[in-house]
Order: sequence, then structure tokens, then C-alpha cells
Amino acid sequence: MTALITASAALSAAGNPFFAKRYGTPHETLPFHKVKIEHFMPAFDEAFKRHNAEIEAIVGNKSAPDFQNTIEALEYSGQLLNDVSSVFYTLTGTENNDELMALNSEVAVKRTEHFSRISMNEKLFERVQSVYNQREALGLNVEQTKLLEDTYESFERSGASLKGAERERYKELSVALSKRTVDFGQNALRSTNAFEKVFVSKEDLKGMPEDALEAARKRAKDKNVDGWLIDLSAPSYVSFMKYVENRELREQLYRAYNTRAMEGAFDNRPVIKDIVNYRREMSVLLGSANYAEHALKKRMAENSENVYHFLDQLRDAYLPVAQQEVAAIQGFAAGYEGRYFSLEPWDWSYYSEKMKKAQFDVSDEMLRPYFKLENVIDGVFGLATELYGIRFEKNAKIPTWNEEVEGWDVFDADGSFLAVLYTDFHPRKGKRAGAWMSAVNSQYRLNGKDIRPQISITMNFTRSTENKPSLLTYDEVTTFLHEFGHALHGMFSDVTYRSLAGTSVYRDFVELPSQVMENWASEKEFLDKFAVHYETGAPIPAELIEKIKAAQNFNVAYACMRQLSFGYLDMGWHTLEADFDGDLLEFERNAWSKAIVLPQPEDCFMSSGFSHLFAGGYAAGYYSYKWAEALDADAYAWMVRTRVFDAETANDFRKHILSKGGTEHPMVLYKRFRGQEPGIEALLKRDGIKIN
Repeated sequence: MTALITASAALSAAGNPFFAKRYGTPHETLPFHKVKIEHFMPAFDEAFKRHNAEIEAIVGNKSAPDFQNTIEALEYSGQLLNDVSSVFYTLTGTENNDELMALNSEVAVKRTEHFSRISMNEKLFERVQSVYNQREALGLNVEQTKLLEDTYESFERSGASLKGAERERYKELSVALSKRTVDFGQNALRSTNAFEKVFVSKEDLKGMPEDALEAARKRAKDKNVDGWLIDLSAPSYVSFMKYVENRELREQLYRAYNTRAMEGAFDNRPVIKDIVNYRREMSVLLGSANYAEHALKKRMAENSENVYHFLDQLRDAYLPVAQQEVAAIQGFAAGYEGRYFSLEPWDWSYYSEKMKKAQFDVSDEMLRPYFKLENVIDGVFGLATELYGIRFEKNAKIPTWNEEVEGWDVFDADGSFLAVLYTDFHPRKGKRAGAWMSAVNSQYRLNGKDIRPQISITMNFTRSTENKPSLLTYDEVTTFLHEFGHALHGMFSDVTYRSLAGTSVYRDFVELPSQVMENWASEKEFLDKFAVHYETGAPIPAELIEKIKAAQNFNVAYACMRQLSFGYLDMGWHTLEADFDGDLLEFERNAWSKAIVLPQPEDCFMSSGFSHLFAGGYAAGYYSYKWAEALDADAYAWMVRTRVFDAETANDFRKHILSKGGTEHPMVLYKRFRGQEPGIEALLKRDGIKIN
């Protein structure tokens, strides 16, 4: 890798696509089609150099600090660095390999050191502080005021006020933490990719639907082996756990998944200790008792007490129902097998699916034929057209990072250009698990020009096979809607400053636009528009939609408790007030114990693969999924109070929430849309949970 980087340093500016003005595309899209790994380090080095020069120009300005020459100048600096980083991190999430992983470790350190120098630049902070101190006399508008406040607080929260040894220690910790979060993500990905199990006997996979078997056969064929290959990617793992009759094999796969990154070269246990200890120490240096207290100052929940109160409220409401659900599955399993046995975690998906089919006569395999991916795309995009009037046109000229990725031009209701949307649907080696939205380039305004956003949504959906197109599960349809909700948040952004655009909002508010979209998945009016049988073209039967609705709250309390357990675990790790050097598995068991209704084996360890916490942005914030769920239940009930496709209310949602980004406090935005603060009542009502 070193030789590759050294050789690349000789590249001329003309040979590096990042140095081409406007990147040669009509939308100023990034040059994914031209970028090679050897382009990155020269581009990063040049980007750091240019950004440093821009910072020095701000610091060296002889004029007195004001909003334009300091705050706005800082906001608009670093354009090349933003572009290079966008391409780089898109690829590390979707096309990772050993070379990119090695480069990522190097880039992480350089980026952290670079931004640390900026945040620790005393003269720069003096200028920012000077503007902040006179903010009330500046006559700023709401968005300018928010940018000023965020800029000042960002410096404060990055150690700008620290002095001497504390200042140096904070810088050391920043670099170390950055490296360890990269280590965690790479270990999790490598460990996940390392597991493969080939079955040569179809009998071992008895119970698995033909679609899943065909996909497993294709995975084996792609690896030049005979048989059926099962790995830990979501389509493979979920299908195996849900359908395979062989209980021993389900246990094997469950243990493989829940012991990822727990030993050997990819062991994340020491990485977790470092991460939680670094975060805690950095927070203490900044005056907080622990990391959660530090992080929650910039969240709707505000502090740990409020988070625990929220989690406890939901736990008290859902736990009795969840216990009843577990007892029901236990009883069903015993009756199904004709003998009693103790239900284990690797039994849950299997017997839940059996009971759901028996109770509601609906299953993923009954629904799949109506959810051909291309039709679902039409349905999801069509929903946005119904609600907001926007339309989508595929554009093969938009550069992408993989031939599977498609680019779309998105146009507003008035015909004006709104955004570029990238869609990346299927798993492949080097692509991390899960689903996510990214702002490849956020919306902002510069010199009177509205720079429209470039947004990507990335999933790991069931692939097509030789005999069948990609047919989604109902859960995959809702996942699509979820990430598309994030995309709308990014595409509808209508702000002046990039750092306030789109999804740049509090972590416990960012899931509202995504989760509210999921609600349409069970609406007949929505499904009737696209859900047709992929072979016959017959529309999805009305009685099948009724079954979807009837089964909507099946095991809803168990699912809630699972999410709460992750929230408690997150808070446990991030409310530590002393360095942790104990038994990690024991800590995990204790941290989430109050929300566990079906204990996992003592040798399993969820935290080692919990990238949301240790390689993503959800540290001290995982509770936000349930927090936003309470918001979305309240918001959706309001949005469909008169009809399922209420364009007027949807555009109120766009006007007051989706377009505003982080320009105002989220509760102010929500109350402006809804007319009142939300509670948990709408969520409980939707889930059928009664409180005595």
C-alpha cells in the first residue's frame, strides 16, 4: 500500500479527477467513474493544503471579525476536502477491500489531526468567539444565528477552550478514537465476510423457500463451489434463521452471527474498551461526567435522565405484552413439535414465522411475488409523486461507483431540478451490512446559486437469480421506504448553509422523516398502485392486504423490547464514569438485562458487531429510533387524518420539517408542523398497547 501511495504522489493535477474543475458533469456530480485508489492520497493532501490556506486567510484577515469574514468564510471552506471525503467514504462503505481499509486507517488519522488543528487554532477561535459574543447586536436571521451558535459550540465541544496538558491530551485522544472507530468497522466487516458455510446436501436446508435456495446456489456458483452457500449477509442469514428446520444448524448460524469480531485477528473486544474509555475521558476534559452527558446536550432528550425515563416508560408499557408473546411462541413451538422444549434465540424467527402463518395466513413467501424490486421502486417513487408532486428520471450519464448503482434526476412539482439520487440495492463483498442514506453532496447556497443535493440510498436486498427477479420481503419494502424518507429529507433541503442542510439535525430527530414513511407500507391505496404478481400481473389481493394489516402488530412488543435493549446497552457503555477494564460480556448482560425477554447464550456478545455505536454516529443515541417512532406515530396520524395521500399536509411536513434541516431546534419545527408537542400515546395506540 505504501508503494502505491508513494507512486501516486507523482500524478499530475491533470491526471487526478478530483482536480478537474466542476468534474465535467452537468450536475457537478462527483467523478466516481474516474477515481482510482491511487488518486485519493494526493487528493486528500491537496485538500488539506487548500483548507489550511483558507483557514489562514480567515485568521490573517485584518478586518475585525464579523459574521461574513469569519463564520461564513469558515462554513464555505474545505470544498475539495468535502468532495474527496464523500467519494472515499462512499467507497469504504460499498466497495471496501484490503487496500481501501489500509488507506482508511491512514486517512482517519490525517483527517482527525487536520480538524483538530482547526478546532484548536486559538486565533481562529478568538475570532469565532468575538462574533459569538456580539451576536445579539448583529441583526442575524434565524439560520445565521443557528450557524453562529453551532459553529461556536462545535469549537467548544472540540476542546478549543482547553489549555496546556489537557489540550494536548484531548488532541491525542481524538486521533486515537478516530483510529479505533475505523478499526472496529473494519473488524466487523472482515469478520462478517469471513464466515461462509457450504451445504452439499439440500436436506440440510429443508424448509428454506426455493427463492432463498436459488440465491444460496448462486452464491456458491459465484465462489466456484458446488452446493448452497450461506453467509452472514442479511438476505442469507435472515432467511436461514426464519425457515431452516434443522435446529442445530440454526444454532450454529446464530452463534456465528452473534460472536462476530470476538476473537482472533478481528477481535473487537479491546477496541470497544478503548473507544468507551477515550470517549469518557474526552467528555470529562470538556466538563461532563460521562460521554452520554456530553453528547445529549445536542439532542432533543437533553440528558441521560430523560433518556432512561423514556426507555423505562416504554419498557413498563411493552414488557408484559412481550412476555405474553414469548409465552405464546413457546406454547406454539411445543405444540408444533409435539413436545416441550425451552425456546432459545435461534428458535424465535423460525417459530414466529410458523405461528404468524398459522394465525394470520400470511408470510414473506406469500408476499414476495408481489414485491418485484422494479415495481417497488415505481411504488416508492410514486408515493413521493402523490404526496409532493416530484418525479424521477433514470439518467445513465450520472457517474456511479458500481455498475449496479443507478443514478436518477429528481424534478420538483414545478419542473425545476431538485436533486440527484443514487440507488444501490444489493449485497456484495466489500459492502457493509445494513441500509443507509448518505448525502454525497448536501444542498446549500453560494453566491446566489442554489447548489442542489446528491443523495444516495444503500441497501442489501435479495438479489435476482437465474430464474427469478429480485423479489423483496415485506420488511425489505419497509426498509426501502425508511431510507427513502431520509433521502427526501436530504433532497428537499432548502437552506443557505451546508452544515445545516438535510439530515444535519439532532440524532433523535433524524429518524422522524424516515420512520414516518414506513407507515404507508400497509396502506391498501399505496400497495394497489404497484404490488402486482411478477409472473401474472395480477394485483395483490385485497384479502392479503387485510392480512398484512391484521398481522402488523404481531410480536410488536417483543420487537420493541429488542430495540429498548439496544438503547439500554448503548447508555450503559456511555454513562461509564471510570475507565472500563472489566468483563465485557458480563457488562453487556447487566446493561440490557431489564429489557431482555429471551436471553442469549452467555458466550455470545452483540456489542462486538454493534457498528451503530462503535463505528457509526449512534453512540448515546440509539434510543433515538424509539424516540423518533413516537414522533412518527403522532405525525403520521396527523398526515392521514383525512386521506391516505394528503398532499396538503405532506407539503406542510415538507415546509416545516423536511426543508428546514437543522436551521432551528427540532421541537420548534415539529410544533410548527403539528401544533403541539408529541407524547407516546399515538405510538401505544398504533401498536395496540393498553395501559391500565
